[in-house]
Amino acid sequence: MKRLINQTPTPGLRLALGILPFVLLLLVYLLASDARLAENPNDKLLPSFSQIGDAIQRMAFEPNRRTGEYQLWADTASSLTRLGLGVLLAASLGLILGLSTGALPMVSALTSPLLTVVSLIPPLAILPILFIVFGLGEPAKVALIALGITPFIARDLQRRTLEIPMEQLVKAQTLGANTSQIICRVLLPQLLPRLIDSVRLSLGAGWLFLIAAEAIAATDGLGYRIFLVRRYMSMDVILPYVAWITLLAFMIDAALAGLSRRLFPWQNKGGH
Repeated sequence: MKRLINQTPTPGLRLALGILPFVLLLLVYLLASDARLAENPNDKLLPSFSQIGDAIQRMAFEPNRRTGEYQLWADTASSLTRLGLGVLLAASLGLILGLSTGALPMVSALTSPLLTVVSLIPPLAILPILFIVFGLGEPAKVALIALGITPFIARDLQRRTLEIPMEQLVKAQTLGANTSQIICRVLLPQLLPRLIDSVRLSLGAGWLFLIAAEAIAATDGLGYRIFLVRRYMSMDVILPYVAWITLLAFMIDAALAGLSRRLFPWQNKGGH
């Protein structure tokens, strides 16, 4: 008898198995929603699919009577702008810190202890400080995302830099390369693919910090909207927003993976 550990699903079976949990979750939700609404038609905890559809129609395809904006798209634009700026800043700082601390022992001795300490501070704990320093505007939200994920990216790139074989550095020096040439031509090309991977791994935390900041101090954004309507138990709005955030996160991750494969094909032969 073939052992379970040696059984590999065919592509078709793999697809079916991947879809099955989502179908089961939707079926369970549908049954639970029907049961609660049959008992209480005004129940808001598990809205029906028609109620969710009405909420999506209202938020995404009907202009707001007060502002004239299409609420879902306006919130999405605000959140993605904050997330994009925060991640871009974190990636830039993380690359600089990771490369310099991994390649330059003097810089490592100076900044590695501080980087380690900063990485241990819960980012949400310093959110009030950011609001005091930067105010309640956009800089504080972007700074929270950047401070929250920069240490992870920096330490990951530092480890990757230290993993690069010393023989490569010795050969470069033998050929007359100086420090800047070694960094730009030997280390940096090998770190850029890892940078994209680090950003992909840190996006979950980035979304967490974004939603937390928007929930506390914002007038628009996906996180703001979710925490605003929760006061009225508007699950017909909350559930589509959560699903939309999940879909956005998936699309961003897929886009970064595609970018990595396109720019650095030699690093992705095994696939990601």
